[in-house]
Amino acid sequence: MTRGRVLTYVRCHLPMVVVTIVIVVAVVLVLSERWRRGALVFGGGTLLAAAFRLCLPADRVGLLAVRGKGFDVLALVTVGTAIVLLAASIDPLGTG
Repeated sequence: MTRGRVLTYVRCHLPMVVVTIVIVVAVVLVLSERWRRGALVFGGGTLLAAAFRLCLPADRVGLLAVRGKGFDVLALVTVGTAIVLLAASIDPLGTG
């Protein structure tokens, strides 16, 4: 592969890599018993994926493009918002 093809490949998949890193951070938080924070970060990562899908052209979003742009954004915003609202609405364990 030439350098130009490698850069094009990386640019195309960079949004998915960023979202994956956020999700990995969320999993680490959940595994370290910070499940509310982990859920909030997970929901934030989902909303970040929606923002990438909404703002970037189809040739730049890589694996975030599954269906049509409208469906992808609507599904990601719905799921991300639900996760954030659920995580924020549940009282933390051990507090009155």
